[in-house]
Amino acid sequence: MLQDMLTVKITPTSHSLLESVDWNNLPFGKIFSDHMLVMEYADGAWQQPEILPFGNISIHPATSAIHYGQSIFEGMKANKTEAGDVLIFRPDMNAKRFIESSERMCMPIIPEEMFIELVRKLVEVDKDWIPNREGFSLYIRPFLFATDEFIGIKPSETYKFMIFTCPVGAYYSEPVNVKIEEFYTRASVGGVGRAKTAGNYGASLYPAKQGQMKGFHQLVWTDGKEHKYIEESGTMNIVFVINGTLVTPSEESDTILRGVTKRSVVEIAKSWGIPVEERKVTVEEIVTAAKNGSLQEAFGAGTAATIASIAKIGYRDEILELPPVETHTISIKIRTYLDDLKAGKVEDAFGWCLKV
Repeated sequence: MLQDMLTVKITPTSHSLLESVDWNNLPFGKIFSDHMLVMEYADGAWQQPEILPFGNISIHPATSAIHYGQSIFEGMKANKTEAGDVLIFRPDMNAKRFIESSERMCMPIIPEEMFIELVRKLVEVDKDWIPNREGFSLYIRPFLFATDEFIGIKPSETYKFMIFTCPVGAYYSEPVNVKIEEFYTRASVGGVGRAKTAGNYGASLYPAKQGQMKGFHQLVWTDGKEHKYIEESGTMNIVFVINGTLVTPSEESDTILRGVTKRSVVEIAKSWGIPVEERKVTVEEIVTAAKNGSLQEAFGAGTAATIASIAKIGYRDEILELPPVETHTISIKIRTYLDDLKAGKVEDAFGWCLKV
C-alpha cells in the first residue's frame, strides 16, 4: 500500500514562471515555484498523490479547518551544491514532527517514508527553482488541513495534504532585537505548544505586533504559569552563550516546539567540544548575565532564520545590549558550518542531507 502511494502522478505546467523571477529582489515567502503536490485523505485512507501546476484551490465555506483549526505545517529547505546536486536538510526530523503534530491535532498520520518521498519528488520536479546564490535556498512548505464540509465540533473525516516551494533569501536581513514577554502566553502545559499548528501562530500575532511597535523584531516567550522561565522566540528557538557554555531551554516541556535547527546546533556544538546545557533557563539568569557581561551571545535557531543573531533584549523598561554581533564567534561558526553543509561544501559527517 505504501509503495503504491509513492507513485505520484505528475502534470507539468504548460508555462513556467521561472524566467520572470527577479533573483536580485527575492522577498521571503512571496515567490512560488511552478508546481505543488496534493494528496487527499478520505474513507480512512490516503489517496493517490499528484503533482500539479501551482494554483489556487477551491474550498467550501463550511470547510472545518477554517472553523475549528485542524491545520498543521512544516518548513524545510533544499540547496544546490556547486556540482549541481540537490540536498534537503534533515527531512526525517520534519517528518517525525509532522507525525507528532498530526497525533496531537487528531489528524491522520503520514508515514515518515511517505512524507520524505513526497517532499523529494516535488523538489525534484522544481529543482531549477533552487537559487544558485550563497545564502539563498528553496523553502519547502508541507501542510495538512481538515476538509469536512460540516459545522460541528469533531475531528474531520477528510483532509488535504499539500506541499509547495518558494525560492528565498534571508528571513532577517539584520541582527534582531527581542523582547521578553511577561503577560501574553504562547503555550501552556497540556496544550498544543509542541505541535506546529496554525493556531499557535495566529494567537501570537497580536502580542508580537505590540512588541514590533516598540521596535522589537520578535518576542521571547516565557512559561504560561509564572512567566519565570524562557521558552522560545516567535519564529525560532532561542540559544544563549554564557561564559563559553551554550545554554538553551530544554524541550522536555510540551510547551516548546522541538526545532530541527536548534537540535542541529546542539549536536554540532557537542561534537566540537563546546559545553552544552539543555535545561530550564530563568529570565532572571539571562537578565543578570546580560548585565554582568557573562552573556556573550544570544541567537535564534529556526528553518526560516537559520541562525539569527540577537543584538538587544528588551526586559520591562530596560534595553539589554549584547556584545557586538561580530564578536559572536560560536554562533557565527555554527551558522557558517550549517550553510556550508547544506551547500555541500563540507563533508556531511552527520548524514543529515538527503540527496535528491
